[in-house]
Amino acid sequence: MSDGPGAARIRAVVVDDAVLLREGLARVLDEAGIEVVGQYADADAFLATLPQDAPDVVVMDVRMPPTFTDEGVRAAVETRRVAPRTGVLLLSQYVEATYAEDVLAAGATGIGYLLKDRVTRLEEIDDAVRRIAAGGTVLDPEVVTQLMGRRRDPLAALTPRERDVLGLMAEGRTNAAIARALVIGTGAVEKHVSSIFGKLALEDTGEDHRRVLAVLAYLG
Repeated sequence: MSDGPGAARIRAVVVDDAVLLREGLARVLDEAGIEVVGQYADADAFLATLPQDAPDVVVMDVRMPPTFTDEGVRAAVETRRVAPRTGVLLLSQYVEATYAEDVLAAGATGIGYLLKDRVTRLEEIDDAVRRIAAGGTVLDPEVVTQLMGRRRDPLAALTPRERDVLGLMAEGRTNAAIARALVIGTGAVEKHVSSIFGKLALEDTGEDHRRVLAVLAYLG
């Protein structure tokens, strides 16, 4: 697919620490009629060019130096802050719904998140870049599935009694006060609270911290 006669070429940048993948993506885009105006091995080098040389779309890996965790995600969020008209296409090896949520939170248009292993045709990259440049959103179906799963009611798994306990926790009551209000033993309250933490997937980083997070889930 190529631009029509007289149409301005889409300007793209490729950011990936893997030189073969970076060069390969650049060649695919160039052959599709998309002008590759820059290639970078890390996110910081690309961000240093903004906003003066902002491209229409940046295609970047999620995990890059130095920590190989979420560099691409943080760079995507910063890109949208500094150059809001620049679209972002993130490529990932794994489904990382949290990262996808972070990127979507930075702007629901001109955003893409695809899984590398599920891109079976080179035309898919070309199509994704063009759609993002036009302000569209491109998400891998597996990412969408996980995002939908994360948006289910976090309290749905709680029993009526656990909801009662959580409601009283939201009022700031201690376990002893909850026990008196529900006319049950303190030990029973502790079991309910522990079950609530487990069902809400709240890690044990401190009892008080988990109580706050549980209450926030309840109020949300």
